[in-house]
Amino acid sequence: MAKMAASMVQSGEDAFRKIFKFYKRRNPPPDFCDVIDFSRVCSNKVLPLKLDLAAVSDVEAARVGLQPVRDWRAFGLKGYPGFIFISNPFLRGSQPFWVRQCLKVYPQKPNVCNLDMHMSPSDTQDIWGKSVHGLSFPPSGNRQPKTLLERLRWVTLGYHYNWDTKTYSATHCTPFPADLHMLSFQISAACGFPGFNAEAGILNYYRADSSLGIHVDESELDHSRPLLSFSFGQSAIFLLGGTHRQDPPTAMYMNSGDMMVMSGQSRLLYHAVPRIVPAPQGHTTLEMEGCSMAASLQASTVVESVSEEDWAVCSRYIQSSRVNVTVRQVLAPWQSFPETPSPHQRTDAGQTVGYRQADGESGKRKRSCSSDSDHLV
Repeated sequence: MAKMAASMVQSGEDAFRKIFKFYKRRNPPPDFCDVIDFSRVCSNKVLPLKLDLAAVSDVEAARVGLQPVRDWRAFGLKGYPGFIFISNPFLRGSQPFWVRQCLKVYPQKPNVCNLDMHMSPSDTQDIWGKSVHGLSFPPSGNRQPKTLLERLRWVTLGYHYNWDTKTYSATHCTPFPADLHMLSFQISAACGFPGFNAEAGILNYYRADSSLGIHVDESELDHSRPLLSFSFGQSAIFLLGGTHRQDPPTAMYMNSGDMMVMSGQSRLLYHAVPRIVPAPQGHTTLEMEGCSMAASLQASTVVESVSEEDWAVCSRYIQSSRVNVTVRQVLAPWQSFPETPSPHQRTDAGQTVGYRQADGESGKRKRSCSSDSDHLV
């Protein structure tokens, strides 16, 4: 694929768009041989990274379900300064807690989701409760209507992103989840960014036929702080490019439990998710062993046991879906929002951006395909 990318650049075409379409195509299916798999590293583009072992104690890591930092497998990529990939640092049995939070807790009000665009507040008040029955049992032969949980495409936390103006504001804000803030704080500290303040989050819910268009995350007012990304459930092909769309991207797998930190020069690079793929063997079933480990930790631990009833729903959902969480610090400590939000600086009218599904249902208001949810990751 390197030769293919080179020819795109030479011809002046949009290399990123071409490679995006290459991995997205269904017939014939693409060749995945060049996709980097950090769980079994064998690429000369991958560099081992050293983290700050003293920044997070073993107890602090365990409180949010993470292994001791010395056991994390962290990598960088040649040509991408500031990009950090952490291959599943979660303790065995702790991922189910975070999956449950993403499906049951974070979609609750006052947080905002795509269903609010065309449903009444009372209808979206309890997405989990209204979906439990439909997801508690194996699918029957008859085609059943999608549950609300299966129709969920995005949820915003903290400073709620405005999809129309592509901005945040002081007036559209709800409390950021304390548990997710603590997880983000520990991850960023270990990566050399102490004092990270999680102020905004976007949860992206992918079905097997979903994709996420080419975009840059630049709406935050402070770009000196990293962008954090956590994945759960099925795997994804993630493309990381350069500062121009003519720069051919590097393809990599994101498996359940994997994390990415985009900082420094990588903070404002083009990226996209062209395809969801089945999780590798051993990743699909998130172990329940150890979910009760919270009882053996200190009382202030974040990770809790997941009931068998809740896990039956979560497990059924992630058998065919992926959840991605991105966490951002919007403002520097000395910053405040401008009185009038400034317009989004970068647009790519007519280009491949947006969170899309094969069934035509988009992640936000129905509109042209060039501007749907281009801020998601």
